[in-house]
Amino acid sequence: MLTCDHYLSPASLADALAAAAAAPDFRFVAGATDLLPWAREGRAGDVHVPVMIDVANIPELKEVRVAEGRVWLGAATPLQRFLDHVDLIGAMPGMPDCAIWFADSQIRESATIGGNIVNASPAADGIPPLLTANAVVELAALRAGAVRRRRMPLADFITGPGRTVAERDEIVVGIACDALNGYGGAFEKVGHRRSLVISTVCLSVVVRIGAEEALEDVRLAVGGVGPVPKRMTEIERALTGHPLTSDGLREVAGLCDGFVRSRSRQDYRKSVVPGFLRRGLVKAMRRAGASAAMGAIAEEVADD
Repeated sequence: MLTCDHYLSPASLADALAAAAAAPDFRFVAGATDLLPWAREGRAGDVHVPVMIDVANIPELKEVRVAEGRVWLGAATPLQRFLDHVDLIGAMPGMPDCAIWFADSQIRESATIGGNIVNASPAADGIPPLLTANAVVELAALRAGAVRRRRMPLADFITGPGRTVAERDEIVVGIACDALNGYGGAFEKVGHRRSLVISTVCLSVVVRIGAEEALEDVRLAVGGVGPVPKRMTEIERALTGHPLTSDGLREVAGLCDGFVRSRSRQDYRKSVVPGFLRRGLVKAMRRAGASAAMGAIAEEVADD
């Protein structure tokens, strides 16, 4: 059971930070789609939060902007926006598939992108697509009576399972990302069920096709295979700058084992990641405008 002594719903970031500063023991929540099942299903026993500060209705944390090659996502942006916000669909092509597999529509309307980051699960679905967009996290805290803001790459923000560099009273305000208009994107995921489940492995792919169908930019990130989701930079470098070949794709698929660092089911995960890489590339390349011949190369290797 989840209980609290005081439930607060501040109307501004400053009010939320002031409430946190005044409370010796508190917790920020937004959609609470991780916290509620955690308490309700008894995984944490009875959970009591003296002061619960719900930030879901703070306007600044709900802002979404796409302009001048950048995307701004307020931390309380629901996952559903990646399926119904036209500008986001164009600028973040790795996210729509992720949102579909994340949960059903009711959960997607409550679960927030900021909460997914702060929860810092190794299998968090939203993190690999953000890594491929070079996401930067903005945090705020009250210091000496003023709001202090700082930014850092998402890759540096998460330090391990359930761990981040956020200080006790810091709140994630939002995430700044590259706008990836013109790219094709895909997201692959497997768990104990096909959807509505925690990922055992997930992988995000975004691709831009250049002249003579060279892979001008390739960005890959994998989750569920180690303590934190990671960019697959070695494979990105091997694929970038030239057209895809079947031999080249087979070669990079052989590099996937090096990214699997999980303590359990390593053999299974090592068998899944290369398939996700091939299948994700096929989808992303098609969506980026690759010719049928290019798609056929990836499909040929996918059938190995």
